[in-house]
Amino acid sequence: MYGQGLLKGLRISIRHFFKKKVTEMYPEQKPNLPKRSRGWFELTPDKCTACGLCVNACPNGIISIESYKDENNKRKLVQYRMLMESCIFCGFCVEACPQDALYNTQAFEQTVFFREDLNRILYKAEPQSVQAERSEA
Repeated sequence: MYGQGLLKGLRISIRHFFKKKVTEMYPEQKPNLPKRSRGWFELTPDKCTACGLCVNACPNGIISIESYKDENNKRKLVQYRMLMESCIFCGFCVEACPQDALYNTQAFEQTVFFREDLNRILYKAEPQSVQAERSEA
């Protein structure tokens, strides 16, 4: 029968016309995101052991870590940087972290005016504390 597809489409459209609206007025009303959504990355520097597993897990190589060994032969984190302009938000770096030091937040607004602003330094140690610890070792 001709027009059967048209009738089916109209039936679906009319059914959705009477349902509750799902549009959110975005800038005024923030969306309710699921817990597993992938937004910006955050780092807990106290948990980070500078093992480099997140650096190896990243397919685009956007993560760089600077570290040194202290007197107990343990790695200490000096700087943790992510070049977010090439990040695909795959989450491999978060999965690879054995200490759960790196995690995703629900902050998703990532627009910047200059590309250089996407180079995020998640942690940078104070220069005085780094020099003091290195001189003691």
